[in-house]
Amino acid sequence: MAEQRRADIVENLTNVRNAMQNASSPQETRLVAVSKYKPAQDLLYAYEAGQRHFGENYVQELVDKSAQLPKDIQWHFIGHLQSNKAKTVVSIPNLYVVETVDNIKKANTLNKACDGLRPDPLRVYVQVNTSNEEAKSGVAPADCVKVCQHIIDSCPRLELSGLMTIGMFGRDPSEENPDFKCLAECKNQVEQALPGKTLELSMGMSEDYVQAMRAGSTNVRVGRTIFGERERPQKKE
Repeated sequence: MAEQRRADIVENLTNVRNAMQNASSPQETRLVAVSKYKPAQDLLYAYEAGQRHFGENYVQELVDKSAQLPKDIQWHFIGHLQSNKAKTVVSIPNLYVVETVDNIKKANTLNKACDGLRPDPLRVYVQVNTSNEEAKSGVAPADCVKVCQHIIDSCPRLELSGLMTIGMFGRDPSEENPDFKCLAECKNQVEQALPGKTLELSMGMSEDYVQAMRAGSTNVRVGRTIFGERERPQKKE
């Protein structure tokens, strides 16, 4: 059973890597394996196949898995971060980036949480709500430059590294994705406002990561295609 599970994950991971190589995108793109609700053993199978960047949506899962798994894993926090959990997240030594800074207050909270816990600035992405959906977090595209400028000016313990979006589900993959186009436009606006700054773009998931790469993504977050369908763990009574 375990060997079959290992084989399935390695095969899926290989298929994703091959699809990325064949995407004909002009830029290098990082693969982040998203392991929400999956056991640490599944991540270890992917790790043994050479995967090093992993994404987690929930703070407790990130805490638990980072304690169990190899220390050279580069963790991406990609979920909604509550202010009272900021210090817990930034205290993880091999945290690579927090991708979900969605307002100035969150940036200030993370900046303060880093004090005394991290020797180097923490990489952050500003999350942009490119589809203007009420249920999604993220700054409005019109406010993106303002939030990025604030991080540069007022958050010395943070390193502004990129922009991130969760596009609207159900977009036609054969057509230009307006969410990806919007985030690329935000990148251009920020880079014009902050001369010398080059930003990464985190966009694209299992359904559309190849399309996202062709639109300029430098960081794709792929979960289900690697690890299979997710089942929320049953709460213990």
